[in-house]
Amino acid sequence: MTPSQAIVHEGARACSTVDTKGRRLLLRRLTALDTLRLFKAAGPVLAQNEPWLSMAGLAFSLLEIDGVPVPAPVTEAQIEGLIDRLGDEGLAAIASTIKDEYPACGTRADVGNSLGTPS
Repeated sequence: MTPSQAIVHEGARACSTVDTKGRRLLLRRLTALDTLRLFKAAGPVLAQNEPWLSMAGLAFSLLEIDGVPVPAPVTEAQIEGLIDRLGDEGLAAIASTIKDEYPACGTRADVGNSLGTPS
């Protein structure tokens, strides 16, 4: 596998978790393009707000809830609606899973960078 193929394969890898409400959540690691789209949806002010952006990033990594596809939000209102839908239970499950499955995602220096790209 070439380095480019390895990066694409890693970015496409999905994992699942179950929150305390019993919902099965399918997640993926955000790519650089996903991060750019998240910044665009957040807008210029909220893209600078790290606590807000952290919660939005958790929601943005969601692909499905109980087998039902969840489209990526494209506006601030859609991000907030998805966060409301997930609640504390869903966000906690996503955060825990991302920390375990994608440990490199836990550092601010990796935002927008491909695997192995120095910040």
